[in-house]
Amino acid sequence: MLDPELVKKIRQIQIYTSRMVNASFAGQYESVFKGRGMQFNEVREYMPGDDIRSIDWNVTARTGRAHIKRFVEEREMTVMFAVDLSASGDFGTVEKAKNALAAEFCAVLAFAAIRNNDKVGLVIFTDRIELYIPPKKGSGHVLRLIRELLYFKMGKRQTDIPLGIDYLRKVLKKKATVFLVSDFIDSDIKKPLGLLNRRHDVIAAVVSDRAEKALAGCGIVEFEDAESGEIMMVDTSSGKFRRRYELIARKRSDELLGMLRSIGVDSICISSDRPYIQDVVRFFHVRHSRQ
Repeated sequence: MLDPELVKKIRQIQIYTSRMVNASFAGQYESVFKGRGMQFNEVREYMPGDDIRSIDWNVTARTGRAHIKRFVEEREMTVMFAVDLSASGDFGTVEKAKNALAAEFCAVLAFAAIRNNDKVGLVIFTDRIELYIPPKKGSGHVLRLIRELLYFKMGKRQTDIPLGIDYLRKVLKKKATVFLVSDFIDSDIKKPLGLLNRRHDVIAAVVSDRAEKALAGCGIVEFEDAESGEIMMVDTSSGKFRRRYELIARKRSDELLGMLRSIGVDSICISSDRPYIQDVVRFFHVRHSRQ
């Protein structure tokens, strides 16, 4: 029996995300994400004006009349959400924690996917594979994915992004669009992510909170690393410390985005202190302009 509060939350997300999909990017999703290419449709007799490169020489030789192969675009896609729900995501200083933001982000794109008749799947990982739901179609399936994302609870589990990437390479037999959703605190992911992107269309969704980019001057504050449990006392009233903190955060972000660009992985940066729909729409526009 599901908790009534969870049912209410799922319903709110369903209404909200459905409205956003309809209003913001119902048609854009289809234009920026391609299917698996061209699939064979039929063989028919050659007609004047047909491309001679399409001639099926085997059928032509067998029948004595020129025939061509016809192909149609295969629009159906497989969309896989690989979501890092390690303990560092259970943090937020605005309206919601990063993990809740990740769940809503996935919900928006999942509803866009089923409108396009695509299959949608889910992998939840921390420093181990927590859950795998194979890709399927339908709104009921998408609601299950959202429920699992919201309902998932973990202890102080750490992050192992290469583990999640390696699992995706094993379970995805055909080309897919992969949204890798994480705060990307884990390092040393360039090689495995680059290998995954060679076969699949990978988009990195970088989830953050404003306190990870800049600190307010609040005096002495106790910080705890959500994954290691390490505790540190920090004097946030120090302007020198806050500037150093912002500089390190900006450097880390620039290095991450630079690494993603170097291996051809597109990225969307979403933060708990601003509406993520704007970031998604901006991403669609940029990607569409490159096609």
